[in-house]
Amino acid sequence: MKSFNDKVAVITGAGSGIGRALAQELAAAGAKLALSDINEAGLKETADGLGLGEDRLMTRVLDVANRQAFYDFADEVVNHFGQANMIFNNAGVALGATVEDMNYDDFEWLMNINFWGVVYGTKAFLPYLKQADEGHIINISSIFGLVGIPTQSAYNAAKFAVRGFTESLRIELEMENSTVSCTSVHPGGIKTNIAKAARFDSSVARITGGDKEKSIQDFEKLFRTTPKEAANTILKGVRGNKRRVLIGSDAVAVDTMQRLLPTSYQKLVAMGQKYMSKK
Repeated sequence: MKSFNDKVAVITGAGSGIGRALAQELAAAGAKLALSDINEAGLKETADGLGLGEDRLMTRVLDVANRQAFYDFADEVVNHFGQANMIFNNAGVALGATVEDMNYDDFEWLMNINFWGVVYGTKAFLPYLKQADEGHIINISSIFGLVGIPTQSAYNAAKFAVRGFTESLRIELEMENSTVSCTSVHPGGIKTNIAKAARFDSSVARITGGDKEKSIQDFEKLFRTTPKEAANTILKGVRGNKRRVLIGSDAVAVDTMQRLLPTSYQKLVAMGQKYMSKK
């Protein structure tokens, strides 16, 4: 997809962070936007900042974990704009807990949003994307979809699943000679509020040597890339029909480490975590 002008772009998690930045960049490129977020205030703030009329903008409060609500949203988007060309499955949450101590409610909460939300968005919009002249599915995984990280097993599980799901879909679409394509996106540390909004189990302290606040601070030290930079990298990837998009030098470094040390990287991560916990 070389041009976004007059294309209809659907973005989940548009109330802040990468989702908001994508909305801003796509609006500037002439796209029509269907924005959603579970945070009504954040969604309104994004929409108000765009200054677009109803001919180019619609918003809906959406819980991506609600399958029927997602399908209803897809119908509304097409009824409003007449088509859909892009779906950015961006909404996501975080959870810190060891496998042993993580409770099932938190695990299911994360998987319902980070994995099933991506599945629902993909399947709800795919038929409409196929009806359009061209379409693209952009699923946000993570560098945690490339390597395992202690206390992040649930997040790893979801993001590895998003990666595999998206790569499989890409092959299917190519075998069909479809006008629709898809991209798996792997951001490194992005300056968003995901860490502050995360759920943390007390077991994290046993591994990291710090409480919730220290864990948040440690994560935020790794946030080097701005949402605007992330959005521009993603859109460049869509224009180039990339299979995988890495965002940030940290994502490139992690990807390289995993390729060079596909299993022994785990020892390096454990050593690094032990070192950090003593600081």
